[in-house]
Amino acid sequence: MADPKGFLNHGREVAKSRPVDVRLKDWNEVYVPGSLLPIISKQASRCMDCGIPFCHNGCPLGNLIPEWNDYAYREDWAAASERLHATNNFPEFTGRLCPAPCEAACVLGINQPPVTIKNVEVSIIDKAWDTGDVAPQIPERLSGKTVAVIGSGPAGLAAAQQLTRAGHTVAVYERADRIGGLLRYGIPEFKMEKRHINRRIEQMRAEGTRFRTGIEIGRDLKATDLKKRYDAVVIAAGATTARDLPVPGRELKGIYQAMEYLPLANKVQEGDYVTAPISAEGKHVVVIGGGDTGADCVGTAHRQGAASVTQLEIMPRPGDERSAGQPWPTFPMLYKVTSAHEEGGERVYSVSTTHFEGDEDGNVQWLHLTEVEFIDGKLTPKPGTERKIPAQLVTLAMGFTGTDRENGLVDQFGLELDERGNIARDADFQTNVPGVFVAGDAGRGQSLIVWAIAEGRSAARGTDRFLTGTSDLPAPIRPTDRALMV
Repeated sequence: MADPKGFLNHGREVAKSRPVDVRLKDWNEVYVPGSLLPIISKQASRCMDCGIPFCHNGCPLGNLIPEWNDYAYREDWAAASERLHATNNFPEFTGRLCPAPCEAACVLGINQPPVTIKNVEVSIIDKAWDTGDVAPQIPERLSGKTVAVIGSGPAGLAAAQQLTRAGHTVAVYERADRIGGLLRYGIPEFKMEKRHINRRIEQMRAEGTRFRTGIEIGRDLKATDLKKRYDAVVIAAGATTARDLPVPGRELKGIYQAMEYLPLANKVQEGDYVTAPISAEGKHVVVIGGGDTGADCVGTAHRQGAASVTQLEIMPRPGDERSAGQPWPTFPMLYKVTSAHEEGGERVYSVSTTHFEGDEDGNVQWLHLTEVEFIDGKLTPKPGTERKIPAQLVTLAMGFTGTDRENGLVDQFGLELDERGNIARDADFQTNVPGVFVAGDAGRGQSLIVWAIAEGRSAARGTDRFLTGTSDLPAPIRPTDRALMV
């Protein structure tokens, strides 16, 4: 333990954000570049190196958090990077995008602000890239076995990298025009600049992973033909079927799923468009859904110059502190102010959309809503609370219901689904079809990036064992494992 009094001597400090009026003029990450490194050693010293580090339970990757906190405190960045990469293929992704359930489970968090684990993590990996401590890990020998990975999100990339390093010849198939899945087109640039994905892809290419973009399995290439080409297949296609809102007026122009809206803004940053085909500029924007995807829509609308932004959530406003029903070390549902919310807009809770109203040309103009309350455990409209708000662009960010069934992938493979509509798998992440494995949201349902990477690593072990009879690859989770929640 580096500093036994670190948590007594130093309070919690987090990354500094650029001023709102400055960052709204660009799409760069919201944080002040270089602001973490001067404070991160002291922040890492707040880690108590407790006898039972519950942060491990909060993180499905099993990150060795006290160990790399100690190295960060000592500013031994090479050792910290090695410990970080021992359990996580892409800490620069999780350090920017994960909601940090590890911090919710931090022992210090029982009666003090928890350790800034996420900030320490991203500081270590950014330093590692700067100093050249991140290098390709080329396998010493090839197995002669081939694997196809369907999907290039965090689960697919993690599985592909693990299997490549195990000596297999791996090809990643992505239906979009660029590698990255929702990391590429679902996460706005201001949350994670895509250069972080690009350099990981180059590392993976150097290790031997092959990438095939613009190919949708089920449509462009039949699943049965893919299976004939490869010794094993890992499905990491995500849970991309968006939950819809079947209310009168849904057919009006100007109402889009969040994943119709967000990718176009990212394509502008990639240079594909000068301006986004769907833009919030000068419009009254309503975002339906109070989660992270909704916040991404809010921040995107601000940068596009929206006249106003309103975010609606059907559930009540969460509390500012843990409730008795969500004790430490579970992940609490707290009121969260993201960088997008700092930038403006209105958040409205306990409301439900009743219908949309349009103009004579079929464009949405108004959203009608009513307040709701729980009665006998059910959300029920409150009489006399109906009203309408201006809405010239509406994005639906209400989550996802499962993997895509329309492209034929599930049916062509002959895959069985579980009771929740996800692709069923056994203890080795193998589906009912021998040699076909599933990782990430396609098998788990919509979840966090840390769970996706953990699933990719675990599915890689199952695949490796199927191909060779044994495996030394780590498997941090089982398919049945769930987050530390109540």
